[in-house]
Amino acid sequence: MTLIEQTHAIVVNWNGGQANLECLDSLLAAGLAAERIQFVDNGSRDDSLAAVRARFPGLSIHCNETNEGFGRAANRGARAALEGGAQALFFVNNDVRMDRETPAFLTALLESNPTWGSLGPRVLHQGDRRRIWAAGGAVCFGPNQTSLLGQGRVDGPSYRRTLRVDYVPGCALLMSRDAAQSVGLFDEGYFAYMEDVDLGLRLSDAKRDNLCVGEVACEHLPSSTTGGGYSPRRKYLNSRNTLRFLRAHGTPLRWTAFICFDVLALPLVILSGALRGRGRAALAKGLGIVHGLRGGEVDPKSLETGSSWLW
Repeated sequence: MTLIEQTHAIVVNWNGGQANLECLDSLLAAGLAAERIQFVDNGSRDDSLAAVRARFPGLSIHCNETNEGFGRAANRGARAALEGGAQALFFVNNDVRMDRETPAFLTALLESNPTWGSLGPRVLHQGDRRRIWAAGGAVCFGPNQTSLLGQGRVDGPSYRRTLRVDYVPGCALLMSRDAAQSVGLFDEGYFAYMEDVDLGLRLSDAKRDNLCVGEVACEHLPSSTTGGGYSPRRKYLNSRNTLRFLRAHGTPLRWTAFICFDVLALPLVILSGALRGRGRAALAKGLGIVHGLRGGEVDPKSLETGSSWLW
């Protein structure tokens, strides 16, 4: 039995609508059996769960009563997969459309290199495959500590090869059972965003490489659940989680970057945001920093639409 036949995909939904159906269709077309897809609904209030049940009756479906965040929900699906004998876990965002050949290519590569930590394809913008959304990720000296490699650039040969990266974006991330049991799953305290960065660094610390496998691809509609790339909720969570990340992986250089780019530059960020019609997102970034400094868990109710004047 090949590794693709022992791989379970984990898909988390929170009011994902039609995107769920397209994502699941692409996974089934790529050779993943329905019973090896762990679909975790995070307390959705739209009709997305009912639509998935009706169209894909063979899925392994798990329902949370409330929005428990990406990390906790993904871990629930992963644990169910491991209990079911999965030898590899493929975390796939519900707004991703997987190319047909991608899962088999990735699992074959992992099967040949079982000590690797995580693998992911190059990720293209949904609706514009000429543009890169991410060709892996890097921890860097700059705002929010991280950068998606190649983001916004035109796709080309330089991205269509396998490269070692600091982390694999969680929108399409494959890891072996052994790696998951060695370093653990996602840190659930992040709620959403940066849990993939944390996982990549923990894998690196365990001498397991993270790789972007650019020979294959998927399409991604980024940050759709929180309103898009520069939405207030996304900026809030990213800045809040930067503090959690620094507490776990902080170095003098990373703390310096946070002070320079995220704290001292905040007044300029707010002014620039206001001039560009992004004032609420800039203020949400500041609020995230304050709450991140305080610590504690994210209250899911505080992220619901209308729970704050910022979103």
